Amino acid sequence: MSTNLTTCEWKKVFYEKMEVAKPADSWELIIDPNLKPNELAPGWKQYLEQHASGRFHCSWCWHTWQSPHVVILFHMHLDRTQRMGSVRMRVFKQLCYECGMARQEESSMLEENIESLVDNLISSLREQCYDEDGGQYRIHVASRPDSGPHRSEFCEACQEGIVHWKPSQKLLEEEATYTSGASKPMLQEASGYSFFSLRWCLFWASLCLLIVYLQVSLHGSVFL
Repeated sequence: MSTNLTTCEWKKVFYEKMEVAKPADSWELIIDPNLKPNELAPGWKQYLEQHASGRFHCSWCWHTWQSPHVVILFHMHLDRTQRMGSVRMRVFKQLCYECGMARQEESSMLEENIESLVDNLISSLREQCYDEDGGQYRIHVASRPDSGPHRSEFCEACQEGIVHWKPSQKLLEEEATYTSGASKPMLQEASGYSFFSLRWCLFWASLCLLIVYLQVSLHGSVFL
């Protein structure tokens, strides 16, 4: 998926969902590669998506990689009198760690991922621009098995001082739930193994006592 197609998909999904969420207002989505975190004009709000999932393709060595730590920055503004709003958006890039070329690559995303990210954006818009309850945000949990630790030296967001790769408390709770659920069969297997081991120990101990008893009884009858 090319960058232009990804951009068009972002705008298509955003306009469709905003038409449903706020049909009385007119919103626009602008891609701004120079957007800076926490540098806001008066009246503007910020939303930072820290754990988006995207695929990167190196234009030099053709290496591709998946990342669950794509950072997307949004700046939002609503003119209530004109009933017009604007969202400026920047998707941070990553460097290829295979060839080491100093060319930052843009990510491509599946349509279903874009839809869930736009849902999060609209939730933030409701909260910050309309003073409404934005509802529940959709958490993007990294797919398992994990693709390895985040390499901040190749991440544009990290190089600009955005600390995002550490999992949130929600992600930690979900990971703990996943881990505990996976460990239950192992615990049950271990407890079953201990049970059978104990039973076999009792069996052999009883057999040994029986043999000793028979030997003592046999020797007693011989002496008599």
